[in-house]
Amino acid sequence: MKYIGLQTQQRRNNLRSTLMLLLFPCVILFLTWIFFLVFEFYLLNGDNETTYRQPSFSEANFLFVNAAPWMIGVCLIWFLIAYYSNTAIINAATGSRSLERRENKRVYNLVENLCMATNTAMPKINIIEDDSLNAFASGINKKTFTVTLSRGIINKLNDQELEAVIAHELTHIRNNDVKVLIVSIVFVGIFSFLTQMLFRSLLHGRFRTRGNNKNGGGILIVMVVALVLAIAGYLITMLMRFAISRNREYMADAGAAEITKNPLALASALRKIAADPYIEAVKQSDIAQLFIDNPLQKGASFFNELFATHPPIKQRIKILEQF
Repeated sequence: MKYIGLQTQQRRNNLRSTLMLLLFPCVILFLTWIFFLVFEFYLLNGDNETTYRQPSFSEANFLFVNAAPWMIGVCLIWFLIAYYSNTAIINAATGSRSLERRENKRVYNLVENLCMATNTAMPKINIIEDDSLNAFASGINKKTFTVTLSRGIINKLNDQELEAVIAHELTHIRNNDVKVLIVSIVFVGIFSFLTQMLFRSLLHGRFRTRGNNKNGGGILIVMVVALVLAIAGYLITMLMRFAISRNREYMADAGAAEITKNPLALASALRKIAADPYIEAVKQSDIAQLFIDNPLQKGASFFNELFATHPPIKQRIKILEQF
């Protein structure tokens, strides 16, 4: 792959990411409209019987217009709660804690030098007590921006390699990648929650009662349709989220190479990280995608690459070697 230049790559990735993020609420509203359209096939009448008929676009539109503000409101509340509580959630999910300056002046010196060179505000520095090699950036503003490093990556990389990894994470912060990823994670979480809720309702709910079997059957059909649409939304938003993440990793690699003027140092660090990226505390795929190398990502195959949050390490190294 021929390297196209940092500025061009930034413009392209920012445009793609913005378009994909705009599509998230569009997917939610579109699937809501489809639900009401399908619902018209199974409208329950006053005699508790299911009536099959041609869908009415006008009635579906009426139901959608009345339901859309509620859908947007619920999603907005969900989004705000998840958006502003993400730091605590991430820290709990990764087992990270604050790294004090007196514990490791080497790391603080590297971060401070890079921040001064790029005119970036000093982020918080966290550590994960794990001998594996990995790192990630998180936060939504200057007060919460954080670079988190594993114990293994601090101990096993030399200064140039560790500097390159930190520069990669600072680039995520400078380019607002962490904000974009958190937004995408929240939207995927909405469909994930709906899918689980509907599945459990179908699994444990009772829709047929004596004297009301037909009505129960109609409700069951409506819930199955809702579940299918929720699964479709989950898969669509997951694919969009993965595309966002893959694009951003290439851009962060390029940013680190530009800042340090040493792309081979990051290439060397990625080789070492790829050999042992697994962080024991990380069990959730949403959190895993924040890392410089996804600790839960499986081996290369067409299906795995389609749902991969990160581009292949070999491809990233190949691009870095072209600088």
